[in-house]
Amino acid sequence: MSGIIQSRIEQIHQGKNPYFVAELMTGYVVLGDHQRFVGYTLFLSKSEATELHELPTHQRLLFLEEMALVAECVWQAFSPNKLNYELLGNGDPHMHWHIFPRRDDDGVTGPVWWLPYTEMKVTVSDEEMRALKQKLKRAILNNSALKPHIVKVCE
Repeated sequence: MSGIIQSRIEQIHQGKNPYFVAELMTGYVVLGDHQRFVGYTLFLSKSEATELHELPTHQRLLFLEEMALVAECVWQAFSPNKLNYELLGNGDPHMHWHIFPRRDDDGVTGPVWWLPYTEMKVTVSDEEMRALKQKLKRAILNNSALKPHIVKVCE
C-alpha cells in the first residue's frame, strides 16, 4: 500500500489507528488528526478507485449514501451550524471525504482551506480524542439508517 490514506487503512486493519471510529460497508470513519474544527471527520473509501465515476453504479451510490449518513452522525454528535463536505484527492488520490463541522463563531468566513495549514494543525489530547470518538460512535450506533451498514466500531 502507498499513500497516507492507504497506510491509515492498513493501521485500521492492524488495530493501530488511534482515529478509527467505525467500519462501514464501503469505507472507514475516522476523526481527523487535527481538530481546529471540532469533530472534523474523514470517510475513507475501501475502494482503491481515485474517482467517483470509476466505481460501479451500485457501489458509488452506496458510498455516497454512507458518506451522507456519516455526515448526519457528525451533525448529531457535534451540533454544528453547517457542514462542509469535500472529496479532493490532489494530495492523496485515494478517495476520501472530508466532513468539517462549522460553527458561526469558528473565525473563518469561507472554506476551511482559507486558513493557513499551520492554523489547521490543532491537536487534542488523547483523552479529548477518545471523548470525540465516543461521541461520534454513539451517534453512529444510534442512527437507525446507518445500522445495517456497520461492520465494526471502535471500543
